[in-house]
Amino acid sequence: MPDLADLPSAAIVVDAQRRIVEANADATALARRDLVGLGLDDVLAADDDDPPWEGWHPSARLRSVRGVPERTVRLRLPDGHSVPVLAAGRYRRDAAGAVESVVIELRPVRPRGRHVPSGIEIVSTVSHELRSPLTSVKGYTSLLLNRWDRVADDQKKMMLQQVHHDADRVTRLVTELLDISRLETGRLHLRRQLVDLVALATTVVDKLAIEYEGLACALDFEADFPKVYADPDKVEQVLTNLVENAAKYASPEDVRVVGRVEGDFATIAVHDRGEGIPAADLPRVFTKFFRRDHGKPTGSGLGLWISRGLVEAHGGRLTAESEEGVGSTFRFTLPTDAFEQLHES
Repeated sequence: MPDLADLPSAAIVVDAQRRIVEANADATALARRDLVGLGLDDVLAADDDDPPWEGWHPSARLRSVRGVPERTVRLRLPDGHSVPVLAAGRYRRDAAGAVESVVIELRPVRPRGRHVPSGIEIVSTVSHELRSPLTSVKGYTSLLLNRWDRVADDQKKMMLQQVHHDADRVTRLVTELLDISRLETGRLHLRRQLVDLVALATTVVDKLAIEYEGLACALDFEADFPKVYADPDKVEQVLTNLVENAAKYASPEDVRVVGRVEGDFATIAVHDRGEGIPAADLPRVFTKFFRRDHGKPTGSGLGLWISRGLVEAHGGRLTAESEEGVGSTFRFTLPTDAFEQLHES
């Protein structure tokens, strides 16, 4: 870990008791006072004046969790005023994996530079995605209500299946909208339980096959694949997004979901065959609102960004690799020993 003086921005070190034990010159200048010895909650506050980190997040107990996601907080100044800053943290751990301290980097929020979508823009983007399934639901239900006796039973079943599918799609979009706020504020709550990833992957593929009739997705999990201690809804959300992207942007006829155990992690990889992702775009696929300039962009551009945040909240990683003209692989990991880590005394 580099010395704080070598960092290009303001940085502080907070010990396990949430006391600032070190601050570089940029941090001192930004805060307009000496920060060493002050409590973290005396220096940084959320916009609603709640502490930005109410104790370390429970996921910090997972050795594989490396840091605190970037979020906007307020830096309290000596004169009683405060200024917005972007804060992101990285854990320093001892040999046993326990958090010893956290390095927090602080950057002023600039009015110029890279555009960050506003709340109104986020709502507008997601609202656009909601329009299609809601139009479908409205159309089919109106038809059934007005012409129930004249619609054949097989057509009724098809329409109700589509309404059910579109309702699921709306639910996923609303969940994405909520997850944006929770991930950015570090308030994502995981309802962990033992999850059978093989059964979950089967469910995901069966659901998506309703929308993508030509979907041919093979499941390849090694024998005795372990269950993981995770939030089943969030893991299903991640896997649904990855398989759906493969079906939409590559070929639905040749998708594979592969499960392997690598050390202390269960690894799930979604392989597709298609034109692949250009090397210039690959580093950007996990950024918020990124959509490739290829054909007619679809989707909100939020799915992969949210998926990475959900995986990292579990103590795992989500990565992508691609070869143009061949296809892409999105791979995520989940710790197999999360239960033991989170419940050890």
